[in-house]
Amino acid sequence: MAVYVFMYKRILLKLSGEVLAGAQGHGIDFDMVTNVCTYVKRVSEMGVQVGLVVGGGNFWRGRSSGTMNRTRADNMGMLATVMNSLALCEALEQLGVKARVMSSVAMQPIAEQYVARDAVKHLEAGEVVIFGCGTGCPFFSTDTTAALRAAEIEADVIFKATNVDGVYDKDPNKFADAVKYDVLSHSEVLAKGLKVMDSTAASLCRDNGIAILVFNLEDPENIIRAVKGENIGTLVKE
Repeated sequence: MAVYVFMYKRILLKLSGEVLAGAQGHGIDFDMVTNVCTYVKRVSEMGVQVGLVVGGGNFWRGRSSGTMNRTRADNMGMLATVMNSLALCEALEQLGVKARVMSSVAMQPIAEQYVARDAVKHLEAGEVVIFGCGTGCPFFSTDTTAALRAAEIEADVIFKATNVDGVYDKDPNKFADAVKYDVLSHSEVLAKGLKVMDSTAASLCRDNGIAILVFNLEDPENIIRAVKGENIGTLVKE
């Protein structure tokens, strides 16, 4: 029997909706979804409990909806996260992983109503739990959802999988002299206005002592490296 050494017992993995779109840039590329879920399966098989929060930007971005009422636009975005959550659940189940979607907004029989204590029971039973529909309220991002759910399920860390390999002092895609941070505090993130998470999410993580590890998902193997505690990305902690 294989013996695994890992840093975390329970993680919250935050994915952007755009990741699920793959090269097509919009909608769902199910091959991409399956590829990501293959690594989630490996983490689960290592004995790590996995919660997932996914954005909905591959379908809808409420903040860029122009003149539309913000509340209605955000509600549409929350529904987009449910579609992505269902796709992740389907891919995991096809890979033989027990998984379920829990929604902040009641929509049975599509998804189970989110209750924190029930989510913890599912995680302890070895299931991957996917948290859909954001916080259930407009004006809050899925980053804030990740911070809130991580606090509620007492996750050891938030893994924020992005399209860059960590946190920089400025946009590395625009500035060749951008400097990458290896370690930051939550207070530094807030004071410097660094684009790790929005300020609400960053404050929630700081106030609850939740570490954030930001790394590049272009190589999904980074999820395994992160669980093992290898030196990748940027770690934010107090």
